[in-house]
Amino acid sequence: MEIDKAIRECDDRRLKTKYNNAIYVIQRALALYSIEEIAFSFNGGKDSTVLLHLLRAGYFLHKRGQNGAHGDLRDFPIRTIYFESPCAFPEINSFTYDTSATYDLQLDIIRLDFKSGLEALLKDKPIKAIFLGVRIGDPTAVGQEQFSPSSPGWPPFMRVNPILDWSYRDVWAFLLNCKVKYCCLYDQGYTSIGSIYDTVPNALLSISNSSNEYKAAYLLADGRLERAGRVRKKSSASGNHPTDSNGLTSLDWDKSGMHTASVIAVGDEILFGTIEDQLGPSLLKKLYSIGWSVSELSVVHNNIDSVAEEVERQKSTNDLVFIYGGVGPLHSDVTLAGVAKAFSVRLAPDEEFEEYLSNITDYQCTGDRNEMAQLPEGITELLHHDKLSVPLIKCQNVMVLTATNDSELELEWDCLIELAKSIGVLPLLEPYVSKHVTTNLLDVAIAQPLANLGLEFPDLFIGCYRKSRNGSLVVSFKGKDQARVEAAVNALCKMFRPGAFMETN
Repeated sequence: MEIDKAIRECDDRRLKTKYNNAIYVIQRALALYSIEEIAFSFNGGKDSTVLLHLLRAGYFLHKRGQNGAHGDLRDFPIRTIYFESPCAFPEINSFTYDTSATYDLQLDIIRLDFKSGLEALLKDKPIKAIFLGVRIGDPTAVGQEQFSPSSPGWPPFMRVNPILDWSYRDVWAFLLNCKVKYCCLYDQGYTSIGSIYDTVPNALLSISNSSNEYKAAYLLADGRLERAGRVRKKSSASGNHPTDSNGLTSLDWDKSGMHTASVIAVGDEILFGTIEDQLGPSLLKKLYSIGWSVSELSVVHNNIDSVAEEVERQKSTNDLVFIYGGVGPLHSDVTLAGVAKAFSVRLAPDEEFEEYLSNITDYQCTGDRNEMAQLPEGITELLHHDKLSVPLIKCQNVMVLTATNDSELELEWDCLIELAKSIGVLPLLEPYVSKHVTTNLLDVAIAQPLANLGLEFPDLFIGCYRKSRNGSLVVSFKGKDQARVEAAVNALCKMFRPGAFMETN
């Protein structure tokens, strides 16, 4: 069988391991269910193309084990399901039908939504298990194992996921090593294909000096960015053409609006007063410098439940949450586990992240895997930058920073800003402008005038503080409009005698 031969003869040890594991899952399913009781869901994408050829190889090896070297093993009797959609790319449809003809697939075409189509199919056929090309990192993969019963409310069947632990790199290593045909869209810069309404070529593969030419999908350097071509296309009421966004974020941010962030520090040492938090104040200034408003800075214990409760509270009320501390190999490094719990997902091994870690540490795994390479399943994006030895970790609207000091934070922040400019990982908003004035007037003398000023200028942040107990009172004005800030300062000065307030930096 050509697939099995190609893998056995290749030099990629990792691919061989992935292949053997997938074949084991397939053969186990073939032993548990009869041919009439299993089906294969094919959608024309790269993952299901891999699974098709794995199934062909697995069925070949299964039959050879039953019949020895005898019998015709070229047939592929596994029922194949294709959910045809008017939103599918024409190239996907063409590839599916061409593949079906090439390998003589028993293709059942369903023109209903996935759930309704499955209900009708399972009512008509004795299917008990369906092979799916789901991989960890897919939105539908959360909580799944290689054999997972269907979710509550769905028709009952066993989901069989032979390539659940495969990475983007593994998929392309298989397709290229085995030299099998795949959909032509992948040679045009598409890296993850959905419908015609939510998929564009991946901007990370754009060829310089050209807006319409892209490199092939297998040339994407970081497989965790494969969904950067999945977008939300919006059309205006005026009938303009839809606009595309190639950012990694799943949030629908309006760059002209006001956005709030919050910051969580994880560390018993801060709460015990053993060390002083240096990163928090620095991070607040950096957020302020790109126009973000910060709602709060909180500190929690090195405890999974404490981290989870705080992340869950803040992620629902702020556009973006930054969390730092508690990331590493120690027993007290519980931040990622807490983030996973806040999103009700599990920690799962991430091979690409493990590769990054192996390049910077001599850490020897006590088991089969590096425990530090476990990330929240199905919600994690690795934001890679050439200046970073380890990518930034983003879990939906939670950004996990690994910095432990000011210089590391400075580097991570600079890289994040560059990523924001290139792939839109967060909006860079209109920066705040500020003015500060000092006075020796008593607090009671200016309390009511400042309260009235706040009502007159609700768009500004007006605050008061002293740098020392007996020092001058500093009144600060912050906002997005320079003219409004100037007007508020002038209005305050006019309420008192000339010289009562002095402008300061």
